[in-house]
Amino acid sequence: MDVSLIVSNILNPPVLAFFLGILAVLVKSDLEIPAPIPKLLSLYLLFAIGFKGGVELVKSGINQAVILTLLAAMLMACVVPVYTFFILRIKLDTYNAAAIAATYGSISAVTFITASSFLTQLGMSFDGFMVAALALMESPAIVVGLILVNVFTVNESDREFNWSEVLQEAFLNSSVFLLVGSLFMGVLTGEHGWQTLKPFTQDMFYGVLTFFLLDMGLLAARRIKDLQKTGVFLILFAILVPIFNAGIALLIAKAIGMPQGDSLLFSVLCASASYIAVPAAMRLTVPEANPSLYVSTALAVTFPFNIIVGIPLYLYGINLFWR
Repeated sequence: MDVSLIVSNILNPPVLAFFLGILAVLVKSDLEIPAPIPKLLSLYLLFAIGFKGGVELVKSGINQAVILTLLAAMLMACVVPVYTFFILRIKLDTYNAAAIAATYGSISAVTFITASSFLTQLGMSFDGFMVAALALMESPAIVVGLILVNVFTVNESDREFNWSEVLQEAFLNSSVFLLVGSLFMGVLTGEHGWQTLKPFTQDMFYGVLTFFLLDMGLLAARRIKDLQKTGVFLILFAILVPIFNAGIALLIAKAIGMPQGDSLLFSVLCASASYIAVPAAMRLTVPEANPSLYVSTALAVTFPFNIIVGIPLYLYGINLFWR
């Protein structure tokens, strides 16, 4: 593997800001970002990436490549929770296994955005419709996770899911709603809308991403102590399963003819894990699961691994497969 890819990724200002946040916690600095601000930054990033994706979708149109990519994204979002559930059942009960499986079947929008930034830095192109894949992959894993709980819980009669609440949480939570809504705004307004909002959606984008990853570094470092509760099994799971998922994604991408930039984003989507939407849904619907397990593995292990090592590693795999 080309070490320069890792170095290039690490020397990206947003990634360096992530390290700065970790360092602040380790040296016991009082650096802190007030609670409402990270939420605002998150909403901005989702809107900006969704709006740009909609504009690019208008340019590319709906063609066979778009349809195959979106179908592949939905397939992975449904399949990953199933096989990871059975891996997790080796050590965990049904509730925790299903919650973690749903977490790893869903996606991390910030990891996707970081990968987009990495591609831009390298001068590699990618299609805007990949944002639609991002939007489609967030919710199915939640539904699959809850189905797994229903099927494999011993005392199934003791559990009563309010499926309307479950589906609302899965498909109408703030991140999915804003991402899909901004995507349609981009589709409807096209290039004119992009030129109008360009100072907001492009010129500010990397500054906001840098500040958001600073907060993510603070949050990830504070979650490190929770890893003591997860044990070696879950730490290895949180590293090896994303690599495995990315490998499957690259094979699919190669089979359906995705270009290299899109293939990296697709592999990153499949390798990432949700630390916002799915945990919120699991707390509501599977209170028996321990949040410190599914949040700390996704946020304190998989997220840093992906943005530091995973993204360059997956690109290296793409260079080998596409050579």
